[in-house]
This record gives sequence, C-alpha cells and structure tokens, in this order.
Amino acid sequence: MTRTVPPSSEPEAQSATAQKDVAPAIAAGGEGSDFRSLFSRNLRTSGIYIAFVAIVALFAILTEGTSLSPGNITNIVLQYSYILVLAIGMVIVIIAGHIDLSVGSVVALTGAVSAVLVIRQGVPWWVGALAAIAVGLVVGAWHGFWVAYVGIPAFIVTLAGMLLFRGLTLQVLENISLSPFPSEYQKIASGFSNGLIGGNGYDAFTLLIGGVAVAGYAFSQFRTRQARTAYKQPVESFPLFVAKIVAVGLVVMAFAWQLANARGLPYVLVILAALILVYSVVTKRSVFGRQVYAIGGNLSAATLSGVKVKAVNFWIFVNMGFLSAVAGIIYSSRSNGAQPAAGEMFELDAIAAAFIGGAAVTGGVGTVVGAMVGGLIMAVMSNGMQLMGVDQSIQSVVKGLVLLLAVAFDVYNKRRAGSSR
Repeated sequence: MTRTVPPSSEPEAQSATAQKDVAPAIAAGGEGSDFRSLFSRNLRTSGIYIAFVAIVALFAILTEGTSLSPGNITNIVLQYSYILVLAIGMVIVIIAGHIDLSVGSVVALTGAVSAVLVIRQGVPWWVGALAAIAVGLVVGAWHGFWVAYVGIPAFIVTLAGMLLFRGLTLQVLENISLSPFPSEYQKIASGFSNGLIGGNGYDAFTLLIGGVAVAGYAFSQFRTRQARTAYKQPVESFPLFVAKIVAVGLVVMAFAWQLANARGLPYVLVILAALILVYSVVTKRSVFGRQVYAIGGNLSAATLSGVKVKAVNFWIFVNMGFLSAVAGIIYSSRSNGAQPAAGEMFELDAIAAAFIGGAAVTGGVGTVVGAMVGGLIMAVMSNGMQLMGVDQSIQSVVKGLVLLLAVAFDVYNKRRAGSSR
C-alpha cells in the first residue's frame, strides 16, 4: 500500500537536507533565541535580505537619490515585472531539481501569437491574451511530457525548446515586428490605478493597499509564530519579532508612498502581487508544494513515500509554461508590440534571480519570496548602473560575478552545515 507524504509541521516545506541542517537548532529551540543565533541558523535567507538593503543603499548614494525617486521606482516595477513572473516559475522548477532554458523563447512565441490575433486579425485584446496563455500551457505540457514520461533531462528538453520555439516565433511573425496593440492591451503592463479614492497630490488608494499588505503580513507572521511555538520550534524573541514586523512595514509603506507620489498603483504590480501570494501559499501550504520539495530534496525517498513523481514533474513544467505566457503578455504589452528577438536572455535573468534568492543548485531548497528578492537585486543593479551610464559590457560582467558569488555562497553553506554535523 502506498503512503502519501505527511504534511509538515513547519509552515514551509523543506528538503531532507535542509531539515538535517536545522535539526540541531530545532532541538535547542525556544522563545529566547537571540539575533545572532537566528542569523547564523538562517544565514542563506538573512544574507540575501542584507545584500538587497546594501545594494539599494549603495546605488542610492551613487546616484544621489535618483534610484529611490518615485518615478524611478515605478519604472523598475514596470521594466522588470516580467522577469519576476518568470522567476516564480523558475524557482519551482529548480527546487524540483530541473532547469528551463526555453522561457525566453516561450515569452517571444506567446507575445507573437497574441500580436497576430489582436493586431493583424483584429480580435478583442482579451482573446489574444487567452490565446497566449493557451499556447503557454501547450508548451509546458510538451516539455513536461518529454521530461516526466519519456525521461529526457530537462536541460536537453528545454534547450531543444529554446531553439524550437524561437523558430516558431519567426514563423508566426513572418520575420517582422507587429505593433501597436490597442490601448486596453497596453494597460496590462503600463496602466495605473490613480485617484480611485482621492488624495492631495498623492494616490490614497495606493497607500491603502500598502497598509492592507502590511496588516496581512503581520497577521501571517503572528500565525506562523504561534504554530512554531506550539510545535516547540525555535522562534525569535518577541521584541525582535515586533522589530521585524515594523521594519517590513516601514519598507512597504515607503515603497507605497513613492508609488503614490508618481503615477499610482501599477496594474502589473497587482498581477505580480497576486501571483506571489498564490504561489507562496502553493509552495508552503499545499500537498503539491511539499511534493516538489520532496522530489528535489530526495527523489528516492519521495518515490518510496508514494509521491507521483512523473505527474508532479509534468505539472511543474505546465506551470512554467503558464507563467511564461503571462510574462509574454506583460512584455508584449510593455513594448507595445511583438518582435522576433523578444525574450532573449530572459531565461538567464530568471535563473539568476532564483539562485541569488537562495535556491540550491542541487534542488530541494528555495522560496518564491527569495526568488523575488533575487530578481529585485538584479533589477536594482541593472537600473542603478543604467542611471550611472555604465557600459553594457560592464553590466554583464557585474551580473555574472553576482551570480557566481551567490552559487559560491550556497556551496559554502552546504560545506558549513556538513562540517557542523
């Protein structure tokens, strides 16, 4: 008789390796865990947040505050939202121990399909968006079939897909660019909610949404703390817990204030926030999420526990295809057209975001929020260097070094954990 993987008492599912790493800390848990022990125990997560704050502060100084201006923060959201969408799907793929090299080509193909239908055929904009999502799902099912049921490594399948779907993009567009989209389609990535409930020189609705987000985060963290305390797992001292909530609240409200003083709440930010919320719940709270971590952490144990590995791997790639289509819609809306060369190198940006955000090269470790922070680090660096007029070649060098250091940090953490055991 098969067994299903039991729900984890830890709010976030972890791989077998990660559980071993934190076992000594859990055994020594208690209410009075201090800042140093928490930082050491969560070095991977803590390091990425500290690095993000340091990079934001560095470019704020180097650009004399321009990088933190309301207009520039809004531009960062608009310019890098599609990379963050891809990073959500990519981190799930990487947690399961796979990789997807085709997402840039899928972004181009889905945007091309939408453009042909909306611009050339004159169908309603929403029909083009739905068609793009359908194409993304088919592409994901194609990849999932070869990886899950035929057994070809994802690296090979998606490398072939990168070439295949780039070629199909050229065929669909007939080697020419198509533009412009109707205004409704453009608003997906360039529209704003402004003046909904008023505001004197700022958008009050944006501040309201920021306040709701902070309240939701505080409530979620309080519930998580209660659950960990009930299972006698380590938690930070209460003053440190309150300080963390206040710090996050200040950052979120400062971000909302800058948006409110620019053009209001971007529609694409609403889409991105909804995806982050949904996929955070899926990876942390659902059976599917736990199975993804189990497959990436220890495939043999997951199989013996009754996890339907083939089915889970199939749906992982279907999901990646769906999110690639969403990113394709956002990118084509942002660029107001479809180009044969769209999406080039997007896969590398998404992979870099996942690894910089704490995903492990060997699988089984990573979070959606971590991937978002990793993507924001890349976005802030790119935007800051552009504001400073840094040459594109130097920007590529810096991004490459940051990715290398992130993976080296992951290797260091594993060796450190191994030596402590």
